[in-house]
Amino acid sequence: MTQLPDPRSLLYRSGQLSPDEARALVQTALKSCDDGELYLQFVASEAFGFDDGRLKTADYSRDAGFGLRGVSGEMTGFAHANDISAAAIARAGETLSLLDPSTAPRSAPPRASNRHLYTDASPLDTLGFAEKVALLETIDAAARARDPRVAQVSASLAASWSVVEIVRADADPIMDIRPLVRLNVSIVAESNGRRETGSFGMGGRWMYDDLFDPANWNRAIDEALAQALTNLESVAAPAGEMTVLLAPGWPGVLLHEAVGHGLEGDFNRKGTSAFSGRLGQRVAAPGVTVVDDGSIVGRRGSLSIDDEGTPTQENVLIEDGILKGYIQDRLNARLMGVAPTGNGRRESYAHAPMPRMTNTFMRGGNDDPAELLGRVKNGIFAKSFGGGQVDITSGKFVFSCTEAYRIENGKLGAPIKGATLIGDGPSVLTRVIGIGNDMALDEGIGVCGKGGQSVPAGVGQPTLLIDGLTVGGTA
Repeated sequence: MTQLPDPRSLLYRSGQLSPDEARALVQTALKSCDDGELYLQFVASEAFGFDDGRLKTADYSRDAGFGLRGVSGEMTGFAHANDISAAAIARAGETLSLLDPSTAPRSAPPRASNRHLYTDASPLDTLGFAEKVALLETIDAAARARDPRVAQVSASLAASWSVVEIVRADADPIMDIRPLVRLNVSIVAESNGRRETGSFGMGGRWMYDDLFDPANWNRAIDEALAQALTNLESVAAPAGEMTVLLAPGWPGVLLHEAVGHGLEGDFNRKGTSAFSGRLGQRVAAPGVTVVDDGSIVGRRGSLSIDDEGTPTQENVLIEDGILKGYIQDRLNARLMGVAPTGNGRRESYAHAPMPRMTNTFMRGGNDDPAELLGRVKNGIFAKSFGGGQVDITSGKFVFSCTEAYRIENGKLGAPIKGATLIGDGPSVLTRVIGIGNDMALDEGIGVCGKGGQSVPAGVGQPTLLIDGLTVGGTA
C-alpha cells in the first residue's frame, strides 16, 4: 500500500522552495506580462494489466515538476522542469524575458472558489497490491465461467492522484487534489473458428470502492461479453446514405470529436473552425442543445478548477440549435473579449494550457427512444464506437462502430460488422430529426487528444435519430 505524505509537502519538499519564495519568483518573472502562472504538480499513478490468466504488467510512477508561463499580447513564453527549486524556476523565468513587454492592463486573476467536486484522498493509498491483483484474477475467472465461447480475457485497473498548485503574482495560491480511477474488461469470444471482441470500461474521480463493488465489475463482464457474442453473429455492414439511430451515452464521443473541438476558443479566434464567426446563428436543428460542464461531481472530465485556476462551470454552447458561445481558456478569452469558461487544461506541468473540453454532451429531448426506432424503415442502430478521425477546420469525420445493428421496418435486425459513419459535424447537427428523453453520460473512460496532449474527458447524449448520414460498409 502506497503511503503519501501531506499534499503540499510534495510540492515544496526538501526545503528547496517555500511558498513565499515561489510567489516572489513569479512576481519577478511575470512583471512585464499580461498574464501567466507557475504551475506546480506532483502525480502518483499505478496500472495493472491482467491477460491470458496472469498478471502481465504492474506499473508505478511518481513525477513532480513545474511549468512557468508568461503571456504578453498574443505571445506566450513557457518553460518547465522536473526540479522544483528556486534556482530552476529563476532559470525558467529568463525565458520570459524574450517576450515583448506588455502594454495592456494586467488580466484579473481567476475568481476564488472553495468548491470540491471530488475527494482529496488518494485511491493508491486505500488497497494493497494483493487486493488489486485478486480483483483482476476474480474478473478473469468469472468471465471465463460465463460462457464456453470465451477464448481470452483482458482486464486492467488504473489509478492516479495528482496534486497541483497554481501560483500567481496577484492572488493567493490555488490548490487542487485530483483522484482518478478506471477499470476495463475486454473479452474475445470464439465460435466455429471465428473470433470477435467486446469491451467495457468505467471510472471517474473517486476511489477504488465502486470498482471493487461486485455489481459493477460483474456488469463490466456482462457488457463486454454481450458485445463479443453479438459480434460473433454480425454480418457485413451495408453502405450508402441512410437513417442512423445513435444510442445514448458513449456515442456522444462523435459529438465530442465532430462538434466539440470546433467550438474551442483557439480555433475560432484564428478563424480555422467551421463554427468561426457564427455566434447567434442557427448551426443545428431545433431542440439541439450542447453543453460543456466541468462541474459535475465525480465525473472523469470534471475539475474543481481548471489548470489556470478558473473554477469550472456549465457552458451552454448551442441552445435550441443556435450557437451561443465557445469553450475558452484565459488567453483566448482575453483576445476575444469574453470571460474564461474554466476550460484551460494541460496534460501535465510540462505542457502549456489550451482550451479543452471537460464533459461535453447534448441535452435530452422529449422523444420516446422506442418511437424513434419505429420511425426507421431502413437504417442502422449504432450502439458503440471505437476510433475515429476528425478534421477540425471542416468538421469532417470518420467513425468506426464496435457494435451496430441493421434496422428494418422499425425493428432491430442483425448485428453488423465493419460499419463506419462518415460526415461533417455542422451538417450532422442540422440533420437531427429526433432527440430521446434518455440522456446519459458515458461510463467514465474518455481520453481527449489535442496538440499532442491527452486529458481525461466525458461525453454523453440521448438517443438521436439522424437523417441521411453516410454509412461505409462492405456489403
